Amino acid sequence: MRYRKLGSSDLEVSEIALGSWLTYAGGIEADQTRACTDAAFEVGINFFDTANVYGRGAAETAWGEILSGRPRDSYILATKVWGQMSDDPDDRGLSAAQIAKQIDASLARLQTDYVDLYQAHRFDPDVPIEETIEALQKVVADGKARYLGFSEWTQEQIEAALEIAGPDLFVSSQPQYSLLWQAPEVEVFPISAANGISQIVWSPLAEGVLTGKYKPGEAPPADSRAANESMNKFIDRKMSDETLEAVQRLAPIAEGEGISMVELALAWVLRREEVAAAIVGASRPEQVHANAAASEIELSSDVIAAIDAALGDAPVKEPELAPLAQGGVKHRA
Repeated sequence: MRYRKLGSSDLEVSEIALGSWLTYAGGIEADQTRACTDAAFEVGINFFDTANVYGRGAAETAWGEILSGRPRDSYILATKVWGQMSDDPDDRGLSAAQIAKQIDASLARLQTDYVDLYQAHRFDPDVPIEETIEALQKVVADGKARYLGFSEWTQEQIEAALEIAGPDLFVSSQPQYSLLWQAPEVEVFPISAANGISQIVWSPLAEGVLTGKYKPGEAPPADSRAANESMNKFIDRKMSDETLEAVQRLAPIAEGEGISMVELALAWVLRREEVAAAIVGASRPEQVHANAAASEIELSSDVIAAIDAALGDAPVKEPELAPLAQGGVKHRA
């Protein structure tokens, strides 16, 4: 496993991070969660990413129980705040009160005094950005988080925050990024790099589409994410026959390199120096091992060119098409 510096922080994170979305939030049993976490340590993964909203606290609780048995300095722990945490529609967002409440709740579930990285899970256009920034800075000042990050913010939103607090505010950005979703390269990567902010990318395997297990014209495997109505919210956008045919054209490239489709997709993401880590979920230990193997792979320029040719027009590259982009920026009167 190789490690990269996370933005302007002093954190050295594993290139492959273990995520808990859709898995440790209740998608798999506790013993599987523990087995996957143990496997992560075995292969050198030291970076664990979760969020308060995953299972409304279930994912944090699962890792709190498992990680509390290990030395706190043996892993880097990241969580997020923004999503709705109860049936009350107002129990969400990035107000000062909500951030103060949710960081304490997250720490209690995670059974730790601090997280290494606290991230704004989305942007909150209904709260003055000055209030959000001050509340996040207080979390750090109080010793409850070492560093701050954000997820799925637009260039406008990033610029607004940096204009107020300067480039030392954030050390990480967490966008969706994969062979099929390349939009962050256009705006988010450049402004982040200019301000010492690394990318921690989610869905680098495009919810499993880039594994090649989904075939055009065929029903998805019964045990797959695409076949599960509660888990296929995002994957539906990538399941057109045109996209699946493009993905199948990647198989001979991977075979020619003697690597798996998973390794090809993850190595492609990690080819960018702006990317500190790729977050990948797992429901079985062998998946953790397979994901970790990508950290050792360097793709040649010829292979990258072949990938581009195989995909054709399949990747989404325009930032204005980002499905998770939020509204404008609100300032204090």
